[in-house]
Amino acid sequence: MAAYSFPVSSSFTQPTPSFYGSKRFNLSLQSSFPLKYQHNQTLRIVSSSVSISNPGLRTGPDDLVVSILSKVAQTDGGVSLAKKDHEEVAEVADELQKYCVDEPVKCPLIFGEWDVVYCSRPTSPGGGYRSAFGRLFFRTKEMIQAVEAPDTVRNKVSFSVFGFLDGEVSLKGKLKVLDGQWIQVIFEPPELKVGALDFRYGGESEVKLQITYIDEKVRLGKGSRGSLFVFQRRG
Repeated sequence: MAAYSFPVSSSFTQPTPSFYGSKRFNLSLQSSFPLKYQHNQTLRIVSSSVSISNPGLRTGPDDLVVSILSKVAQTDGGVSLAKKDHEEVAEVADELQKYCVDEPVKCPLIFGEWDVVYCSRPTSPGGGYRSAFGRLFFRTKEMIQAVEAPDTVRNKVSFSVFGFLDGEVSLKGKLKVLDGQWIQVIFEPPELKVGALDFRYGGESEVKLQITYIDEKVRLGKGSRGSLFVFQRRG
């Protein structure tokens, strides 16, 4: 949900993963992904579960959920996708938003454990660990967000260093409802575990997220800087 170069040795600097939060400042959502078609454009239908060339052919949110999950599967959270693929994911997300319940922040489906299966900006979940340079040293194993009643959020990115030393960075935050779609989470300083090392670094951080769709399987969100997130329920 959100909004961290990490010192294994003195040659690294601490990252600030935006999935975990950002230093406090006011942000507003300025990005959107409108569907645009030219007059007399010929639409090409590839597959109902793969192509969104004609969203009008969709029968409902179930097909769209299958489509968006298929597009982001096995992509390392979106890292391996080309620009065109990111645009297609955004188009499906826009279509799903039309089926979102009113005031999704009040929907009990928000609670539970979620895998972060996609983000339009690779460094938003995991920050420096997920940057092009960071991925040379840190292989992401999983990214999880747990939302616990009544107002607790826990984010965790698990990784391996050089492929053999396991580690994770995690945050605990307090959720605050801003309106029917937007939430704010204020996080405590991140906790880093690598091998036998366990310590905290940095300071308090904050993120804002708009919930644009939610059901039993998936949750979609847009960060205050426009990042699109796809969460898939665990279990």
